Amino acid sequence: MGPIWPSYYGNCRSLLFMMDASNPTQLSASCVLLLGLLSAEELAEASVLILFNKIDLPCYMTTEEMKSLIRLPDLVACAKQNITTAEISARNGTGLLEVLRWLQDTHRANG
Repeated sequence: MGPIWPSYYGNCRSLLFMMDASNPTQLSASCVLLLGLLSAEELAEASVLILFNKIDLPCYMTTEEMKSLIRLPDLVACAKQNITTAEISARNGTGLLEVLRWLQDTHRANG
């Protein structure tokens, strides 16, 4: 799906990017996609929420492990966007209320 994403950038104020916290082998590919999104000029003003999904699985990586592996401090330092992270389980709903709150707050702030 990544190759068609640029066709959806217009008027984007918020970006939710989901990463699989149970699959470290996918992290590098996900990080490459995220870097592409963060460098897109059309998304320079968008607020970004990185979602670490599948925290309900016994083999999930901690948030600190994920942040370290994707070098989040470096991403934040170089990105034009405001970047936030959250742990969720799309399967059982954990963290989804916080995601909705983030969306609501972000849209209020951006008018």
